[in-house]
Amino acid sequence: MVTTRRRRAAGRRVRGGARAAGAAALILLGVALGAGAARAEDETGWSYRLGNELMSPYCPGRTLPDCPSQQASDLRTWIVAQEQAGRTRPEVEADLLARYGDVILQAPRTSGFGLAAYVIPILLSLAGAALLVAFWRRQAALRRPAEAAAAPAPRVVDPELERLVDEEIARR
Repeated sequence: MVTTRRRRAAGRRVRGGARAAGAAALILLGVALGAGAARAEDETGWSYRLGNELMSPYCPGRTLPDCPSQQASDLRTWIVAQEQAGRTRPEVEADLLARYGDVILQAPRTSGFGLAAYVIPILLSLAGAALLVAFWRRQAALRRPAEAAAAPAPRVVDPELERLVDEEIARR
């Protein structure tokens, strides 16, 4: 009986150690994969990120990597060649904007006319909210007199008319 308990306890210790070793191996694997992904991103440089941040001027509504046209492929290659030639990202972005305009940006600029894309929806939302508040207040104001009018006012009935109605009812 004593030996059975010792064997079970030893088995639990071994299984617990195996679980800890497995968890440690998973953590190390995750760290290694994360470091590898970060290193791969560093190796690709800014040209890869820039290519993924641009819209294609050849396929409307698609990003540059999603565009299947040969011109888009040539543009991606040109961006990589510019990085390898030693040009900076801002220089290449300025060149692309000069060549294709704001069409290649995934989001409008936050200055100049592009700022309207951010300001107009906010202003329209505020105007809509103000209209709703005004409408609700007006509806509430219209209901108040209607509720006051809903209570019947005491009517003055001609006593002669009331007597005639009572006589007519009594005859039937």
